[in-house]
Amino acid sequence: MFKGSLVALATPMKGNGDIDWDALRRLVNFHLEHKTDGIVAAGTTGEPTTMSFAEHFDVIREVVNVVDGRIPVIAGTGANATAEAVELVKYAKDVGADACLSVTPYYNRPTQEGLYQHFKAVAEASDLPIILYNVPSRTGVDLYNDTTFRLAKIDNIVGLKDATGNLERAAELIEHLKGQDFAIYSGDDPTACELMLAGGHGVISVSANVAPKGMHDMSMAAIAGDHDLAHQINTRLMPLNASLGIEANPIPVKWALCQMGLAEQGIRLPLTWLSEKYHATVAEALHLAGVLEQ
Repeated sequence: MFKGSLVALATPMKGNGDIDWDALRRLVNFHLEHKTDGIVAAGTTGEPTTMSFAEHFDVIREVVNVVDGRIPVIAGTGANATAEAVELVKYAKDVGADACLSVTPYYNRPTQEGLYQHFKAVAEASDLPIILYNVPSRTGVDLYNDTTFRLAKIDNIVGLKDATGNLERAAELIEHLKGQDFAIYSGDDPTACELMLAGGHGVISVSANVAPKGMHDMSMAAIAGDHDLAHQINTRLMPLNASLGIEANPIPVKWALCQMGLAEQGIRLPLTWLSEKYHATVAEALHLAGVLEQ
């Protein structure tokens, strides 16, 4: 079971949209040096929906190779076609990923039974540990708690990234699954501290791209039940959490990485570079979080 701050890694790109492999390697090493507890490669923040299959595969393989077993690597393997999700999870297993993150099939809006059968098929295709990912604001489909409870009975389905931001709903998941080998991760940075204080196991974080040590320290304090320290660190991070959602993820975080010298000004259409009117807001949040000097 993975715990702590797992970064939803952005994929550095050049100005023409090509993947910047040198910058990707530098960014992975930045996380290894700054206490990130695990890396999600080619998850939502990594822009896999604009990648070819070959690029998606290559990003996962490159992150696994650079990490070289030092921290867990969780491969983003979600797709809106079950056959594609199966192909991705098999590849992630072949190249040595430690687990996979599988988002609910987007756009085609399956029923709860369809979601169950989709994830069951993915789980049966590989023995790689699978973390479910529910983000209805992006996918147009919601994985209900009752369906999660059914899926938690499948041996290699080991966790859920809950990006709903609904703490009451998360508390029900944590309470119902207590004592089982099943982890609940926050996928919503603004509410992640409270979810972990309530018994969650970690956060799959956008903010960790630019504030890895802060997110690690906050997560460890919250998981340990140290309310005062967790809230103290979280208060410093909250402006960052808010500003990185000021436009669609990963637009703000890629701008922030560029300001920090960790990536070029590169993103793929239909996403565009951060609107100039938001530059000062994100820059101020980076200063408050202590990751960019005034």
